[in-house]
Amino acid sequence: MSRKDTPLMKLALHEAGDGDRTVLLVHGVMSSSSTWRRVAPALVERGYRVLMPDLRGHGDSPHADEYTPELLAADLVETVPAGVDLALAHSFGAPVLALAVAGLRPARVVYSDPAWKLGATSVDEVREFAQATKSATAESIRQLCPRWLPEDIEAELAGYARWDVRAIEWLQSDRDLIPARAEVPSLVQGAGDHHLVPDELAERLRARGFEVVYVPDTGHCIHRDDLDGFLKSLDGWL
Repeated sequence: MSRKDTPLMKLALHEAGDGDRTVLLVHGVMSSSSTWRRVAPALVERGYRVLMPDLRGHGDSPHADEYTPELLAADLVETVPAGVDLALAHSFGAPVLALAVAGLRPARVVYSDPAWKLGATSVDEVREFAQATKSATAESIRQLCPRWLPEDIEAELAGYARWDVRAIEWLQSDRDLIPARAEVPSLVQGAGDHHLVPDELAERLRARGFEVVYVPDTGHCIHRDDLDGFLKSLDGWL
């Protein structure tokens, strides 16, 4: 099936709050909108209406016959009203959001530990982990993520149970989805381990117009490892 023949999808769109400003939160693959379980109330308290879609093949959205970042981005544009005040994406949600920026026209963008380009070893690890999600337990997640609260672990298990493992098949080590430039004021929020946003990439991103900050002592899921640090790093962006 070609790209032009692949139907776009109206995604399940979860909402919280009724503030005057609107924020869009985009989860990564293997997850769902429930990853924002603790983030959404914090943003509602700050006066936001929070929009949280489930990408195709995740959460409450249907599974599909084809998955690519371009299709996931087109689904976002199909589903989410344009012109939100802030759009924030995590992990593999970052390349999806970057591809959707032109259509969504957000005022500001935050990419939280973006998975824009992976080496061959990392791709193999992601593919292996993707299969393991279907047999994950609360204890196995706790071992990997000791700082997560029980509600985060519960949400992760729910996302693992419902996602379509085919949604990662597009991933190749030669795919470079790093944006050529910041289309709107854009922040890259790197984890404290600098794994996905190493210093060399940070310098390249700054040269392309991105602001880059790191949240110390955090791993890939910054918003779950240290919610206070996650929010503090967004000072001036929220």
